[in-house]
Amino acid sequence: MRTIVHTGATPDAPLTIERSVLAVPGIQLQVRGRCRTPEEVLAAVKDADIALCSGEPYTEAVFAGAPQLLAVIRYGIGVDTIDLEAATRHGVMAVNFPDFCIREVANHALALLLTCARRVLQHDRAIRTEGWAATRRYRSQVGTIHDETLGLIAFGHIAQALAVRAKAMEMRLLAYDPYVTDDLLAQYGVERANSLTELAAASDYVSCHLPLGPKTRGMIDRSFFQAMKPSAYFINTSRGAVVAEGDLVAALQAGEMAGAGLDVFESEPIEPDHPFCAMDNVVLTPHCASFADRTFDALYRRVGEAALAIAHGGVPAFVANPEVLPHRRR
Repeated sequence: MRTIVHTGATPDAPLTIERSVLAVPGIQLQVRGRCRTPEEVLAAVKDADIALCSGEPYTEAVFAGAPQLLAVIRYGIGVDTIDLEAATRHGVMAVNFPDFCIREVANHALALLLTCARRVLQHDRAIRTEGWAATRRYRSQVGTIHDETLGLIAFGHIAQALAVRAKAMEMRLLAYDPYVTDDLLAQYGVERANSLTELAAASDYVSCHLPLGPKTRGMIDRSFFQAMKPSAYFINTSRGAVVAEGDLVAALQAGEMAGAGLDVFESEPIEPDHPFCAMDNVVLTPHCASFADRTFDALYRRVGEAALAIAHGGVPAFVANPEVLPHRRR
């Protein structure tokens, strides 16, 4: 019997698709409730063979205290809450889905960009509360979008998908990513920025696509925002903690940039009294860029299929710490 434990869902969560995939002899799925601390995670998985997680902290102590654990499967792309080095030391596979929601997040980033650039929310609110004439105050400092520059921080799959969409709107594209080749940038018609400061200064819109890790935490700070044009907008659909959030608040309050479109935050959910909530030039969405009904249904099925493959001794398509494979637990 293989025991699969879900540490990121409430006990009454239906998990209909996962349950249907895992409804085979020798497999037991347990839902232990949403775990928020390493201690809670360990208590849930100490006797488990496979763990399913949404964003719970999987630390050295968790892997050391769960000797049967073969793998932790993360719903989605990011593995920033999993200590990959510790998982590797203990022979545990960290499984994710790096090809998940690429187009959805690119679409959402574009939606935030357009909402900011065209002042959609300001016009909507003014019409509803003050009347048509009141919208006139939003008819200045509006860019064309075409012939303007979109700066991309990191040029992974989602940024590449956004580049395709921005090209269709006749935008100039610039990217800062020291890890990609000139050939890849050329394939998408993107120019290279040699520094974050160069990208900030040249861009009318900046879209952030950084993964979260020790090197990127707080990487986008006040110096970056001060280098941006006063007419420029900052879009973030990656991880909130790659931005020094206090610096972004200060830059917006100081008028050093035109506004922002944010789907992610340092601490989630944000409170109603957060400074962003009082800013008319900030568009907020609740970390929902990846969501689409069909997309999530497919993810749920893939999570179940990956768990089933591991339970039967296999290796799923994507392992975030592939160096573990030669000595993985079996």
